Amino acid sequence: MVNYRDMSIGELLALTPPGWGGALLNGLSLSLQVAGGGYLLGLLIGVAGAAGKLSGGPVTRDLLTCYTTIIRAVPELVLILMIYFGFPLALNQLLTTLGFGRVEVSAFAAGIVVIGLVQGAYATEVIRGAIRAIPRGQLEAAYAMGMSSFLTFRRITIPAMLPGAIPGLSNLWLIATKDTALLAVVGFTELTLASRQAAGATKHYLLFLGIAGLLYLFVSFISNRLFRTLERRVTPGERHA
Repeated sequence: MVNYRDMSIGELLALTPPGWGGALLNGLSLSLQVAGGGYLLGLLIGVAGAAGKLSGGPVTRDLLTCYTTIIRAVPELVLILMIYFGFPLALNQLLTTLGFGRVEVSAFAAGIVVIGLVQGAYATEVIRGAIRAIPRGQLEAAYAMGMSSFLTFRRITIPAMLPGAIPGLSNLWLIATKDTALLAVVGFTELTLASRQAAGATKHYLLFLGIAGLLYLFVSFISNRLFRTLERRVTPGERHA
């Protein structure tokens, strides 16, 4: 059994066992993978949801309103437990009834789905608001020039709405990175669970939980710089500021 009490901080944070540095970095990597996958899924849902709310029929708009209202009202932790435990149980009962084999849902996949659904609900409203802020004359001019709806969306709507959408979307990315910590309840070893395991094994709670906090802060700092750079590039008048 390793005696962690006699180890220095450098030895505790070594990248190879018995150090825990490698476990923390692996947890950070998994957190970013889940956050990135969920964020991209959420963006796709958000674009489709915003388009449906703005130009869809009454049924489409009502269904999307129900989706955004329910997802934003239910806590992410409840959604994780439902998708990781409840959904596979119901699905396997149905598959068994139909004569098919059972399926397993990994914590990694459940995390991406939950974060994607949550991000999609919020991104729908962020993107919808940014699109509605576009002067109507720009879109009417595009249609008058004979542009199709898809071409207008790609060449006019997206560039025009990005300056208004990026601040909200950057906040959603930061929320996605922090929401990965909730996956610890289903045993997924992301950064928070890895730091808790290290702290529990070594009894250095302040050290490892503090490092986890610093890693989240580092991700937040880098993300803010990247989104700010992107915002300057797409905002007229700020590209050369």
